[in-house]
Amino acid sequence: MAKSPPVELRGALVIDEMQPQFAATVAASSDGYFPVTGECAFWLEVRPGIVVNRLMDVALKNTDVKPGALITERHYGTLEVHGPDQGQVVRAGELMLRAAGVTADAGFRPDVLTDEIIAKIDDHQAMMINRTRAGMLVLGDDTLYTFEVTPAVHVVLAANEAEKASPVRLVGLGPDGAVGRMRLAGTDAEIDAAVAAVKRAFASIPGRSGGKR
Repeated sequence: MAKSPPVELRGALVIDEMQPQFAATVAASSDGYFPVTGECAFWLEVRPGIVVNRLMDVALKNTDVKPGALITERHYGTLEVHGPDQGQVVRAGELMLRAAGVTADAGFRPDVLTDEIIAKIDDHQAMMINRTRAGMLVLGDDTLYTFEVTPAVHVVLAANEAEKASPVRLVGLGPDGAVGRMRLAGTDAEIDAAVAAVKRAFASIPGRSGGKR
């Protein structure tokens, strides 16, 4: 049997308590078991991407968690497991990292590529965004926040922490691929509070620099 290739950890993180919009948005695009509000989740991004199959196998055979995402794309692989028991979810993450031969701090710190606030968005642009939305609606005169980060997996923490801190609407969320993307809508004050929460969350993430592809 050929030896397994070394695994590069792009990012690994725990979502301690999924917020309502975040859980619903993830569930809407999930091919696995749907997460629900209040559950804990573990997200992982690695290269080569195909190894997520082996790592998911470790988690499901040894802990009481459900699989929510198992994605392999051009460069990277992303997986998610979740459940109501935070201890089981954290244990699943530990076992997968061990199986990959890496530690959680071996990943890349988030590198924010785009961080823009657009005040009082035009009605016509709002309708264009809504045609391809992955969450709530954006309305004319809303303030729109657009956000891109690499590694992509870090965007899930950004979305959940933003919703914890502020009653913003989660309009778009893309957590896999080369770049993670998020759109939020709300009032000026709501967006400001959400942006501050994202910055606080990212400041505490350990890891290496240089996560760009």
